[in-house]
Parts: sequence; structure tokens; C-alpha cells
Amino acid sequence: MDEKLARLQHYNLWDGRQIDSGFPRTLYTDRILKATGNHLVKVLIGQRRVGKSYLLRQTAQQLIAQGVAPTNIFMLNKEYEDFDFVANHTDLDQLFQIYLSTIKPEGKVYLLLDEIQNVDAWERFVNSYSQDYTRQYELFITGSNSKMLSGELATLLSGRYIEMEVQPFSYDEYLGYHHKERGRGTYLEYLHTTGLPEVYRLTDEETRRYYVRSLKNTVLLRDIISRNNVRDVALLEDLFVYIVNNASNLLSVTNIVKYLKGQGRKVSYDTIATYLQYFEDTFLAFSAKRYNIKGKTLVGGPAKYYLNDLAFHNYLYRGFGYGEGYLLENAVYCELRRRGLDVYVGSNEDKEVDFVAIEGDRKVYVQVAYSVGDEATARREYSALEAIKDSYEKYVVTLDEFTLPINEGIRHVQPWHLPLI
Repeated sequence: MDEKLARLQHYNLWDGRQIDSGFPRTLYTDRILKATGNHLVKVLIGQRRVGKSYLLRQTAQQLIAQGVAPTNIFMLNKEYEDFDFVANHTDLDQLFQIYLSTIKPEGKVYLLLDEIQNVDAWERFVNSYSQDYTRQYELFITGSNSKMLSGELATLLSGRYIEMEVQPFSYDEYLGYHHKERGRGTYLEYLHTTGLPEVYRLTDEETRRYYVRSLKNTVLLRDIISRNNVRDVALLEDLFVYIVNNASNLLSVTNIVKYLKGQGRKVSYDTIATYLQYFEDTFLAFSAKRYNIKGKTLVGGPAKYYLNDLAFHNYLYRGFGYGEGYLLENAVYCELRRRGLDVYVGSNEDKEVDFVAIEGDRKVYVQVAYSVGDEATARREYSALEAIKDSYEKYVVTLDEFTLPINEGIRHVQPWHLPLI
């Protein structure tokens, strides 16, 4: 057998063997499978190590369960050193042609390509086979950069793709993986750990910390520094630490520049703005822009930043002052985003609403607080929502174990029972 094909066979299911596919993530596999049966490219994007590779394997197993022959599935993970010889789209095409001529699959061929952005000019390969009407091909690709579809592929495919963002484990998935019961105790456990699935396999705190640090270093070095020729590596790292420790706070580039200059750093507005965008591109953090509720428009200036996963705080920078209320706000932001809503920070005259979450014609207002156990706090959190004069859904989310009655259409809920969708 050709040496290259032998390497490929080692990672595929052609001989009928089973492979580790991890904890079933039906939220995503259901979406993926519903989107099959066409020429649309299925694109899974998300931070490194959130489980995109496992999802491709689960997709392959689901396809086989539906009757697809194992030999009709071509899987390649460009993260593996075994495929270092696949440097560009020509190398990938040559390997695929070896597979076709040797394995001789009959009928539709499913191509599952992991971390495809590590193949130079990969867009040409994807466009060619996804649009080939002489033979049936269906492509599933993953990548760790949100901008992978902002260039040539987006132009070539002209909307002939479906993009799905993969996030770390939700609280529900955390419960399912660990076989735990829903409630305040387990939700607090979730807040103080992570949604990164590989961490769950690690039994001691020190090993978990090393793992999270290696993830951070890999994203910074390989996905940001190397790809963008970042010169001031120390500034990039310091800025990331700053974002971790100021997540859930209203930040502006101008104020960050002033802070860093106050620390004796030589920085510019453009550099900080660019580095912040790199964090968003690689899914380390997200910005929630301000939304004028009355005017129904976005507002420029400061924005809030939220971590894609709390592991960076919980395992690397826990020593900084960061209360559970901030952790909760970050987690609620991620959950709203996970459910497919666009999330903004609400501004209503002199009052701030933590989140305005929008999906099509639907709008949800959310206030997040550690507790509304005292009257002053409850009044403050409810008043921001009461000032909104429309009939959209309104929620106050807290860690309290009691539930206040519905007040002027505002529901008080706990995050372990978040009924937003």
C-alpha cells in the first residue's frame, strides 16, 4: 500500500473499526446531519480544543449508522504530523486522488477535513470538490479562525456553505459527561472549572493548569503570533491577561492604551485594537457592543469583553479579584451565544441592561446578578428592565435558590434552569 494512503487509513474507519469519538454532542451533530444531503459545505469553526475533531468523528459514525459505507468517508486532520506532507491544495488533491483510485468508493464520498486552514490555498480544493457535479461529494471542514471564510472561499462559494460555531461544553453537557444532577451546587462547580472537554479527563489541578496554559500558548503562538507576524509578543500576552481579568467590564481601546502607558509600555491605539481583534478571530474572547434600546441602533465606543471559556481565569489567573457575579455574567453570555443569539450590552438612557440578545424578530433582555436577596439589589436589577417599554421577554438571572414571582412580565430564573429557548 502507498505509504501516504497507509497513514490516511490509520485515521479512517475503512476497516470497520471503532475510534474514540468522545462525549456525544447532539446539539451539534443534529444540526450537522440536518444540513446534509446537498452540495453546501458544512463549516465548523471554534477555538482550539473545544471538540471540533470529535464532532467530525461523531459525524462519520452517524453517517455510517445511516448506511454510508465506511470506505466512502475520507477523514484528514491537518493537526497530525503524519500529514505534514500535505502542505497545499495540490498535495491534498493528490492524496485524495490516491484514495479514490485505490479504495474505489462507490456513490457519494464524504470529505471530513479537520483544521483545514493549515493547508495553503485550501479554498481551491474545497471549492472544486464541493461544486463538482460530475460526481457526488459532500464536504465538512473545521477551522480555528473566524476569518477563514472572509476571503477567497466566501467569494468562490457565494453563500454555498453553512457555518456553525462550536463552543466549549455547556452546563447541560457538563452534567451529562459527569453524570451529575442539576442544581446550584453543580452549577457553581461548572463556573469554577471549564467547558474544555479534555480537561475533564485530567484528575489533578496542576495537570489541568498545565493543559490550559499550553492551550493559551498554542493559540497565541501558532494562531496569532506566527500567522500575523506579531512583533511585541510580551504586549500580546499582557493584553490577554488584562482581558481575562477585566472580562464582564466595560472597556475601551483608549482606556486600555492609557492603562498600559501608565505601566511604562509603549503602545498605540491601532496595535491594541488589532490585538483585540486577534483574540476574537481565534475565539479566545468576544466583544459585546453597546445597543441603544430606544433607538434600536449600535453605539460606538466602549464594549464589554467575555471569555470563550472560564478556564483561563479559573486555572491561570484566579489570584485576581473576580467575583462569582462576573463569572456568572460571562457564563450567561456564552450560553446566549451558544443558543444562536447575537448578544449586545443594552443602553437605555441612564440605565444599563446586561444583555440584549437578538435572533431575527426575537429579542430578549437579561439582567445578571449574584443575588437579589436584598431589596435594594432587587430594585436596581428590576428597574433597568422595567424602564424598557416594549413587550419582549425579560429575565433576571441570579444564583439564588429562591425564585421571585413574575413582576411586570419580568421573570426571575436560575442559570441551571435557563429557559430562554
